[in-house]
Amino acid sequence: MRKFACVVVIVTSCLIPNFQTPAQTSLIATARKIHDRVIKIDTHVDIDPENFTNECNYTMRLRTQVNLQKMVEGDVDVVFLIVYVAQGSLTPDGYANAYQQAIRKFDAIHRLTEQIASDKIRLALTPSDVVNLHRNGFRIAVIGVENGYPIGTDIRRVKEFFDRGARYMSLAHTRHSQLADSNTGEVQGYLHKDGLSELGRQTVVEMNRLGMMIDLSHPSKGANLETMRLSKAPVIAAHSAVRALSNVSRNMDDEQLLALRKNGGVIQIIALASFLDRNSTGLPAAGTLSRADGACPIEKTPDTAAAERSASVKDLVDHIDYVVKLIGIDHVGISSDFDGGGGIDGWNSAAEAFNVTLELARRGYTEDQIAKIWGGNLLRIWRDVEKAARDLQSK
Repeated sequence: MRKFACVVVIVTSCLIPNFQTPAQTSLIATARKIHDRVIKIDTHVDIDPENFTNECNYTMRLRTQVNLQKMVEGDVDVVFLIVYVAQGSLTPDGYANAYQQAIRKFDAIHRLTEQIASDKIRLALTPSDVVNLHRNGFRIAVIGVENGYPIGTDIRRVKEFFDRGARYMSLAHTRHSQLADSNTGEVQGYLHKDGLSELGRQTVVEMNRLGMMIDLSHPSKGANLETMRLSKAPVIAAHSAVRALSNVSRNMDDEQLLALRKNGGVIQIIALASFLDRNSTGLPAAGTLSRADGACPIEKTPDTAAAERSASVKDLVDHIDYVVKLIGIDHVGISSDFDGGGGIDGWNSAAEAFNVTLELARRGYTEDQIAKIWGGNLLRIWRDVEKAARDLQSK
């Protein structure tokens, strides 16, 4: 049983009509049962450490798109909370500053799961943790690192971040890092010949050895293809979409998707409008959560209105459909990028997660298929990464 017995599911009128036919009523009932039974994993949620204090935290109904109350309302089981640091100068001072920013976010997540709300949400370090914590009624946090910049030039920090709980890491963000070229190189030019640096290659090897998933969502196409050739374990694109449907350099084209299938990995389709919109072109600015005014962002009245965005849940599932048809049901998942720019009509906070399940069910996906898309595929990849690490360590 869940530790929160009273659950209010917020849905938008654009997806559930006011006057329902018997077929619509049956579909909604079926989707609700599926949503209740499957483990739902969102692989990318940005955070502000200021919202992880005793005075202001996720036990409160903050204006953030994700907090515990909204996770309960949408019955979201697992969120990857992100240690993100913007790309800065490739200098000792730049690396030192980035490292301190990263540690602050690691500490914030541990504070939430170990002190502030340990009776409601716990940190998972393995796929087995996820299953066991879910069975025991907890909401679950996992740590992802967006941008390997904070490790600097010290490969030992990869293990330090793993020991601090990081279970995936990307090698670059919206500018080139010391590890890999960014997708922005398509316009700005490349630092590492559209690929990885030597330190980046060493980082891939070390992440494989430790059992940390590699995230392809921000590096360049060349860097991603090189990573997939080098990696001894499946990789993930933790928050990306399909370039054939939205021509943005952050999205994966068919060549990358086919390589991902060969690698055994998964793309987690992102609920960020500019990456789903068929009219998008160029390089969208990266969104990130920040709060400079010092005030705790309490949400006074729940917002149940649909967001006015250029993409919707239907567009999100269009991208899922494309991946399924091209590389198969076993290679696609879901991410929101909430509190970092994410949000679409019908899914603008964790409270509206049911709408994604409803649209999948509307299109004929079965419960087993929806279970794979919402989290089963990601958990399988994670287990495969752990197995690869055990094999490498035994050698």
